[in-house]
Amino acid sequence: MTTVHSFSFLLFFCSLLSASSSIAKVQHHDFVIQETPVKRLCKTRNAITVNGMFPGPTLEVNNGDTLEVKVHNRARYNITIHWHGVRQIRTGWADGPEFVTQCPIRPGKSYTYRFTIQGQEGTLWWHAHSSWLRATVYGALIIHPTPGSSFPFPKPDRQTALVLGEWWNANPVDVINQAIRTGAAPNISDAYTINGQPGDLYNCSTKETVVVPINSGETSLLRVINAALNQPLFFSVANHKLTVVGADASYLKPFTTKVLMLGPGQTTDVLLTADQQPKRYYIAARAYQSAQNAPFDNTTTTAILQYKNTTTSSPPILPVLPAFNDTNTVTSFSRKFKSLRNVVVPKTIDDDLFFTVGLGLDNCPKNFPKSRCQGLNGTRFTASMNNVSFVLPSNFSLLQAHSNGIPGVFTTDFPAKPPVKFDYTGNNISRALFQPVKSTKLYNLKYGSRVQVVLQDTNIVTSENHPIHLHGYDFYIVGEGFGNFNPKKDTSKFNLVDPPLRNTVAVPVNGWAVIRFVADNPGVWLMHCHLDVHIKWGLAMAFLVDNGVGELETLEAPPHDLPVC
Repeated sequence: MTTVHSFSFLLFFCSLLSASSSIAKVQHHDFVIQETPVKRLCKTRNAITVNGMFPGPTLEVNNGDTLEVKVHNRARYNITIHWHGVRQIRTGWADGPEFVTQCPIRPGKSYTYRFTIQGQEGTLWWHAHSSWLRATVYGALIIHPTPGSSFPFPKPDRQTALVLGEWWNANPVDVINQAIRTGAAPNISDAYTINGQPGDLYNCSTKETVVVPINSGETSLLRVINAALNQPLFFSVANHKLTVVGADASYLKPFTTKVLMLGPGQTTDVLLTADQQPKRYYIAARAYQSAQNAPFDNTTTTAILQYKNTTTSSPPILPVLPAFNDTNTVTSFSRKFKSLRNVVVPKTIDDDLFFTVGLGLDNCPKNFPKSRCQGLNGTRFTASMNNVSFVLPSNFSLLQAHSNGIPGVFTTDFPAKPPVKFDYTGNNISRALFQPVKSTKLYNLKYGSRVQVVLQDTNIVTSENHPIHLHGYDFYIVGEGFGNFNPKKDTSKFNLVDPPLRNTVAVPVNGWAVIRFVADNPGVWLMHCHLDVHIKWGLAMAFLVDNGVGELETLEAPPHDLPVC
């Protein structure tokens, strides 16, 4: 009898093992980085693409799956790929930012990114993390619930990824290289795109406008991703309400809205029900521009939501989008974000940090001609956090230097608060504060440390809404506001019950946001503004998170094919 029971239990245990192993899969993909002729806005240029596709391939996985993506670089530029929002627990070597977690993949070389999706569901994305290559090297990363589980909302009839992008007629690498050479701001883009297409409102673009089909009465899950290089974007669908159900691969308490705002790097999942007259309706996006007097691309990209059996002769209806500088709409939208359920937010804080984020001006070096100092009043544009303008190393990656104990690559004295306290959002900031110090400073966190970071915008040069992205972590946004953060007054207003869990926070223009997380992922993790011009100017820092105790709290060993510098 006992033998039979033991045998039955063994069979049951084996079936459990086999079921769990059959649920989680290992997916293998090849990404070939290559030049591909791409025609947009009546002009053809060679763009850097993945597998000849623009945008690149959409990867669809289940929560729990492992991805192995071999990247073959057949282009003329160094490249890396970042899996934006993936937690990368103990797999920092696969995170992707150039000279942070790896040296770049040189032309003619390859590297395999290996990582597992753990406890994340929803919409993320992947993109190049080297120079301005992400202008065309990007795609959606869709994480479905584990087989057998479901969405925390009624299953939609359809799902569509809508990736918002930014297009230059010129080579984007040339655009940023020219700006670095001259010290001026880079030239603005020529168009925005939805799934790589500008849409009807641009020249030579009507035939390729993206069409999203739907039947009357159906509900569609739209997975909206802002992959634009430098521009926060408003998004709307004419005559249709959008029910927000998730963002950055975390579920939210549903709320309805007519307009979304996404900073670069952010994703938002919305449900749209086809409850209008069966016609054609524009899906549209255009700039949210918070920096005063800064040039920006003021065009509008469109796709078409097309009901079944609709004739294409009738022109689509255009949505009403907010004014370019409508910060009130942005504020009321962002304050509706709450986690689906009550969450455990760190209440006791071990590392209480205050980081200013903003622009700056470098005085023109004496040996530079005027042509290299075309920023404001003969200066060069720069940017910083806590007055440190971040400089990436070039001989080693930061993670390699940390892992191998290589001295002289970085220091761990990034300041926990600004070196000088001032009226951060005032109008009379001393010019002495405009020029930051260039260096490679990291902030060291012990494993398990409970961290709070106040992100404070400054009015140096101009205030602006900065989308701040933290690699290797999600964080709770417990508060945001305008003016200078006041701990005595503002802390009492924090949401410590159901704050949203994000990987990118839009720090309000002339304001602040406060995030909290537990440092439970060892490695070197970049935190930076996702306006790519700002990261190039130095608006970044990195956390060095120590190993904990035992294998499960320790960074994995570097892979054998890790690129060398």
